[in-house]
Amino acid sequence: MSERLKVSSNPHIRSKVTTNGIMLAVVIALMPSAGFGIYNFGARAALVILVTVASAVLTEVLFGLYRKKQTVSDLSAVVTGLLLALNLPVSIPLWMAALGSVFAILVVKMLFGGLGQNFMNPALAARCFLLISFPTAMTNFECDAYTGATPLAALKAGEQVNVMDMVVGRTAGTIGETSVIALVAGACILLLLGVIDLRIPATYIAAFVLFAGIFGGHGFDPAYLSAQLAGGGLMLGAFFMATDYVTRPITVKGQYVYGVFLGIMTGIFRIFGPGAEGVSYAILLGNLLVPLIEKVTKPVAFGYGRGGKRHD
Repeated sequence: MSERLKVSSNPHIRSKVTTNGIMLAVVIALMPSAGFGIYNFGARAALVILVTVASAVLTEVLFGLYRKKQTVSDLSAVVTGLLLALNLPVSIPLWMAALGSVFAILVVKMLFGGLGQNFMNPALAARCFLLISFPTAMTNFECDAYTGATPLAALKAGEQVNVMDMVVGRTAGTIGETSVIALVAGACILLLLGVIDLRIPATYIAAFVLFAGIFGGHGFDPAYLSAQLAGGGLMLGAFFMATDYVTRPITVKGQYVYGVFLGIMTGIFRIFGPGAEGVSYAILLGNLLVPLIEKVTKPVAFGYGRGGKRHD
């Protein structure tokens, strides 16, 4: 019988892209931000990164031993630990950083079935868990290099901020959020490698700028909007966490809806909320709405209407 008449089980088209390759690309793309964080805050930033990554990997290894199935080789635990570290202040006690990694891997990821089954971004869920549990430690950004409020907090208080310092990264904040240049460099790596596209990040940023311009009280003042874009974790969230394959919508229309939702929610948290930041909560809320977004934006099969009725 001809080979062309054989029918095999799906998938019929296989991609050469692997989970390991994607995760390795993300790790490489995060290196500029991690490296600048160490340069900006000193050796303790490297120690926080080491603790979160090691704790995440160890937690996954131990859970794998319990389940008799190891998954740590896919590098997803490394990505989670690294992302968590970049979302933490350099002054955080190391045991809190380790606890955050354990929560991210054990509670948010592994207990829901492992990679691909988690319903929200593990690193952001862990950050919010630490914010709720230890608000003082998580909002203490003072260190040897910087004292005083973060630029976003100063901006919310009506003070002037140096946007160029925010773009370069010479400012207080979490380890990985301060340098827009480093974050954009890493995002370019992901874009060039085809790991992400601009649908979600561009829609997210555009929706936020529009919302902040309308409701921020400063109109479309370039200095104000530039400070909002450069401050906080907006760039880190838009390019590295909102684009997470597992927790973003898979439909094209859904990704645009998702981006708009994130931009609006970030604007609401920043402008009308008591705090100066809001990226983490916006993305987590977006993660929870992904099933609904996908249901509403699901493409209609050819020959069928929205209600599933066939058009003959």
